[in-house]
Amino acid sequence: MNQPQRERREPEGNERELSRGGGDDENLQFYGQGWRQHGRERTNIWIYSLEIGFFAGLIWGAIKGFFYFLRFTTVIPGYLVEPFFKRSFLYSQPGYYVGWLSFIVFSILATLIYTLLFRKLKGPGPGILYGIVWWGLIFGILGPAFGMTRPLLELSKDTLISEFCLYLLWGLFIGYTTAEEYTDEREREPKKSPGGVLQ
Repeated sequence: MNQPQRERREPEGNERELSRGGGDDENLQFYGQGWRQHGRERTNIWIYSLEIGFFAGLIWGAIKGFFYFLRFTTVIPGYLVEPFFKRSFLYSQPGYYVGWLSFIVFSILATLIYTLLFRKLKGPGPGILYGIVWWGLIFGILGPAFGMTRPLLELSKDTLISEFCLYLLWGLFIGYTTAEEYTDEREREPKKSPGGVLQ
């Protein structure tokens, strides 16, 4: 008696590349941003870091602009690229978008560093400290040295508090999101729908 054959989906793109390697492709299925093999997810460290960094820059860069326009801070959104552009340009609307983009690029680089060095640290603490360290580096050392910001003692109290809180939450976003993905990676099992398909 002929048994009904299982439906087999034709692999696409990168799936084809990995399934050519041998007969173990039955156990390898694409899932979200990673691959599951024998019930475990393998996350692509580079793609995941780029995603976290992009959204960290997008979200907190927008909040930075919001703080500036509400006069919570006197540091312009394009402060990271001030050594490369005229101040008059950075005060314009195109300059605002250039500043936002520069914060996204900076966030991606900072996330790559965090992922490579600290991704195994658990909880929100390491991310908060990471954000505070970057705040100290930029506003205490690099900013005044390269003309991006005025020295800390010359900044207003509102500016100091706003920028400190922004970097603290930015670091928390990067650190906690990264830690949640990588410290629990080995403990997660693929969830199955009632039809037996991986979700």
